[in-house]
Amino acid sequence: MLYSVSAKLIPDRAPEFHRRLTDGSIAAQRPDGAEIVAAMRRARVGSDGAVRWTEICFCPTPLQHERATVLDRYFTGIETKVIDKPETFDGAPFMDRLAAQTEAEERP
Repeated sequence: MLYSVSAKLIPDRAPEFHRRLTDGSIAAQRPDGAEIVAAMRRARVGSDGAVRWTEICFCPTPLQHERATVLDRYFTGIETKVIDKPETFDGAPFMDRLAAQTEAEERP
């Protein structure tokens, strides 16, 4: 199924999440790692701070495995809605925002 997802990033976990998204560790997760990474590349951060994206998932409960292995560690308030076709969202690219937060936190 295809879902529209909305959530709030846990700010102090941004550097770790960015590292895991870019070092291949999440992408290597089976069966859904590549889709998680692709979804985060599609994600946008709205003016309200919410991160929104679309994601394909075949779990009996929406994003069950994705939440248990990745998403619940980095987001709060995850909401899902079944949709018929991919959506695009307004806002800044999430990966750019993650990279900027990571860079800012790593400066001395």
